[in-house]
Amino acid sequence: MSRRDELLDYAGTVKGFMPRDEGLALFEFALAHGERSHRGTWLEIGAWCGKSAVYLGAAAEATNSVLYSLDHHRGSEENQAGWEHFDASLVDPSDGRLNTLPSWQRTIAEARLESTVIGLVGPSVVVATHFNQPLDILFIDGGHGRDVAWADYEAWTPKIVVGGLLLIHDVFANPDDGGRPPYEIYRAALESGAFIERAECGSLRALTRVH
Repeated sequence: MSRRDELLDYAGTVKGFMPRDEGLALFEFALAHGERSHRGTWLEIGAWCGKSAVYLGAAAEATNSVLYSLDHHRGSEENQAGWEHFDASLVDPSDGRLNTLPSWQRTIAEARLESTVIGLVGPSVVVATHFNQPLDILFIDGGHGRDVAWADYEAWTPKIVVGGLLLIHDVFANPDDGGRPPYEIYRAALESGAFIERAECGSLRALTRVH
């Protein structure tokens, strides 16, 4: 089995909410872009237990790129107790709060991607203020609350280089299928004129920065 197939198979076993077809599309979109740019700087917002980091990391490794995987690792609103996606196994018994960082670290170590996927732990907007490296790929898959999603969009999309790739997850045109903020920032990116749509798979959208 090739290293690429090994990583993609492993990604399918990692705890997370991304469907297999969308994970493979995430890999393919990033790989195609990385093969053109090489040695790029990529960043994902929303790491959870590392599932998307493995899909993206596989593409980053193949193109000599680096993926920064950003999360505060305390779970977004929809992951807290009493909500649909709450997972009690991820609660830290020392303080009763969610903590996905140990799971993320195990995932990246088991995938042997520690030299390709670099963890950033902290609030997205705070990190963005001090992150000056231009981005070849940005993947937005953080909290889906309105304020959080818009803050991620406004803080990070200006860092994407012209020709760079913006990936947004959980984009649902029908409100009955999912929350609105990811769809709203996707529409905002297109309506700004700075991005054009390149591809889609399920709720995943791929856009290219044109100016």
